[in-house]
Amino acid sequence: MSPVKWPRVLITSDQILLSEEYAKLLRPEFQVVGILAGEPALLAAVAELRPDVIIFDVGENSKNGLETRIRIKKLTRMVRMVYLTPTIDLGVASETLRGGVSGYLLRPSYQAELLTAVREVLKGQHYISESIMRAVAESSSLEKNDSHLSRESLTGRQREVLKLLAEGRTMKEIAYVLTLTPRTVAFHKYKLMERLGLQTNADLIQYAIQEHIVTPRS
Repeated sequence: MSPVKWPRVLITSDQILLSEEYAKLLRPEFQVVGILAGEPALLAAVAELRPDVIIFDVGENSKNGLETRIRIKKLTRMVRMVYLTPTIDLGVASETLRGGVSGYLLRPSYQAELLTAVREVLKGQHYISESIMRAVAESSSLEKNDSHLSRESLTGRQREVLKLLAEGRTMKEIAYVLTLTPRTVAFHKYKLMERLGLQTNADLIQYAIQEHIVTPRS
């Protein structure tokens, strides 16, 4: 009988004591394959250790390293990335979602949320701390202009596609769930973006949060 294969988690942080706390929390359920002090050796470690999830404790320099994460995605498309940050930065929230990060949560809430975040991203979902989602929704509401329509103006099919996109599903997965072709899903997605005046996937997610089409635990 083959041994149980636990999901592999790699942790990178400039604060080694915090990394050890994250590892201690994760070890009962996941295999922590490495702890790195910062990002310089990360690409080599990813190639060698083949983690399923990478935990980034980004500290105050949360805008640094996006290029590294894009390179990681090119190296191994299946890896999930979870951001831990000390404060809410809405610009970083958008940038991380565009850059392939699946989870984004606040460092002070790691004991309550990190396990759940890792579980969710391994299912192919996005996980964003409720406090971050509220801040994103409030910011979106303040910046909302006349080109952004309410969800009541969308068709039922558009709402279904939007919800699944905001939950992190790929267009192939949405096509399977809704019994459509990927081409039809792509058509609905881009019609949605055109109709709502949105430019990116991160904008779609923010809109879905703002309009309560997805919940904080989606």
